[in-house]
Amino acid sequence: MTFTETEKQKIVSDMCRMIQCKTVSNLDGSLVEWNEFEKFRALLKEIFPKIYSACEFYKVGKTGIVHKISGTGSGSADGASDAKHAVVLMAHYDVVPAEKEKWSFEPFAGDVADGYIRGRGTMDTKGTLCACLEAVEASLLSGWKPKHDLYLCFSGEEEINGATCNEIVEWFKTNGISVDFVLDEGGAIVDNVFPGVDKRCAMIGTAEKGSVFMDVVVKGKSGHASAPPKSSAAGLAGKIVCQIEKAPCKAEFTAPVKQLFKIMGKNNKNPVLKFLLCNLWLTKPLLSFASSALGGELNAMLHTTCAVTMLDGSSSYNVLPSKASAGINFRLLGSDTVEKAKTRIEKIARKAAGKKAEISVNVVSANNPSIESDTDCWQWKSLSEVVHKTWPEILVSPYLMLACSDSRHYCAITDKVYRFSGMYMSKADRAMIHGIDEKISIETLLKTVEFYKNLLGVV
Repeated sequence: MTFTETEKQKIVSDMCRMIQCKTVSNLDGSLVEWNEFEKFRALLKEIFPKIYSACEFYKVGKTGIVHKISGTGSGSADGASDAKHAVVLMAHYDVVPAEKEKWSFEPFAGDVADGYIRGRGTMDTKGTLCACLEAVEASLLSGWKPKHDLYLCFSGEEEINGATCNEIVEWFKTNGISVDFVLDEGGAIVDNVFPGVDKRCAMIGTAEKGSVFMDVVVKGKSGHASAPPKSSAAGLAGKIVCQIEKAPCKAEFTAPVKQLFKIMGKNNKNPVLKFLLCNLWLTKPLLSFASSALGGELNAMLHTTCAVTMLDGSSSYNVLPSKASAGINFRLLGSDTVEKAKTRIEKIARKAAGKKAEISVNVVSANNPSIESDTDCWQWKSLSEVVHKTWPEILVSPYLMLACSDSRHYCAITDKVYRFSGMYMSKADRAMIHGIDEKISIETLLKTVEFYKNLLGVV
């Protein structure tokens, strides 16, 4: 697909202006520049006039914006003709903070240098939001109408796990809207996805792990450190931490991981890896052992993981703490649940610290693993075809997202939730997400617009 120079200039200009809106979210609402969020929403109305003249617009929750473009009801790949079976394209417009002193340019510059648009949010996820709206605007101007009702849903609280996206899902429920397809951020087009596979691959998330923030608190007697007790609160907390890290969870081969291994095995040039991945009925124990030994992403794909991320005790070297705590982040896999994770830590903590220790385990925030999305349906087939049309000669594979996204909320109303950012991301690109000197190449942004235009042709 080729763009005219005028079209390119509009897309680049629009993206730059989006980045210049400092939509930094924060758990402490008093620290948020809400005028920047208003500025962003006003900007969308200005630069996408056709969308706003064609859609029904709704403000949902604190930051949610929902655009409905009515479908023609002309049918789809499965023969359905009811426009009420809606399609949702989503993204978030809030961004994480940027430490200005560490950047080589202004974090919210929204400028162009060496073929890149620079600034916080270019990759996560104003890039996909911009590309989606550019594709819809251009398509509407050319006379296109969606087959099904199309909803463009954007939240401004994703980075802080805010309530907005869940409120949008509740809005769908309240209005009796049946959602049949959801596309959100997630995987991308990547190189070197697996040893022995030299083709680029489109990684489409069909499930994501749950996340639990948990505190283990040990109470003790405060006092002078010159006469310590046999076991201090900090010492017991240390024992608990050691035991947590020595007790990995059992491996579990979820459907997205098995599908990924099958595709990576089938396309693998290494005969040993090909055998291991194509014969899971025989090789699961070996892969389980190898993943535990190696750690990293392979281990995270096959196990619930538990990382000790915070430790707290006394604020002085010579004072015994009255309590010590360890902050833990579980990433739950498959059949694991928040309750199972809490019970597991309570058991480990009491065994490590002893029966007399005063221990409490507190769940700060939590969500269970998402359901696994359907890959035997017209929605998955159509999405795969659109990916192949946009990037010929690449592999398409389901995969398990290790991080969390807003899309998990939609699992309450549909099993057709797919997590794919619609762009190529190099290893360096992925490192810029939440990192320093975030930027997106103009070429990548234009290709993402092309992807969304191709997608609109099937929805």
